[in-house]
Amino acid sequence: MAKGHRSQIKRERNANKDTRPSAKISYARIPVQKACFVLDAIRGKDVETAIGILAYNPRYASSVIKKLLESAIANAENNNHMSADKLYIAECYANQGPTMKRVQPRAQGRAYRILKRTSHITIVLDER
Repeated sequence: MAKGHRSQIKRERNANKDTRPSAKISYARIPVQKACFVLDAIRGKDVETAIGILAYNPRYASSVIKKLLESAIANAENNNHMSADKLYIAECYANQGPTMKRVQPRAQGRAYRILKRTSHITIVLDER
């Protein structure tokens, strides 16, 4: 168990928090594998290049990730007072969310299970 007063413990925990601007979408209806194809294309790039890549990427995940990136840029400008020209994507990753199980009827009275996977996508920005 931690030592010290509760407010002191909270103060120490908040001192170690990551102050970089970020945005997160939870329960996105995209499988992690499909989201990672798009995230791998923009990882480490500056935000202008990343928006250009996402605008012309034909995958469905790119439209969702583009909105998420624009939200992270707005967070950086409004909350952290950073310039959008200097920002780049420091981290971007997708974690697996809950899976919705559905059933599809098949021949001879059988039932096949359909797994509709979800993901939690996070983008963290930083200044160069």
